[in-house]
Amino acid sequence: MIKKPITIQLAEGLDTRPIALLVQEASQYASTVYIEVKDKKINAKSIMGMMSLRLTPGEEITVVANGTDEAEAAEGIETFLINVKNK
Repeated sequence: MIKKPITIQLAEGLDTRPIALLVQEASQYASTVYIEVKDKKINAKSIMGMMSLRLTPGEEITVVANGTDEAEAAEGIETFLINVKNK
């Protein structure tokens, strides 16, 4: 299992479009991928779950990946969150 702490850096936080793209990114991996925020643990492959988080700028999250491609999954989600743009 891999855990990566990440800070949301977007000025607007994550709105609907970036969340949909994040779910697509997470769904590419065989590993289970969760986003932990405070006391919540949400499946990153669930659009409804991810939208319920309402992630805001500066918020600290932890990406948790577990499975055969966990390193790639954690890296892919981290890269996505660093490079995503609200459009």
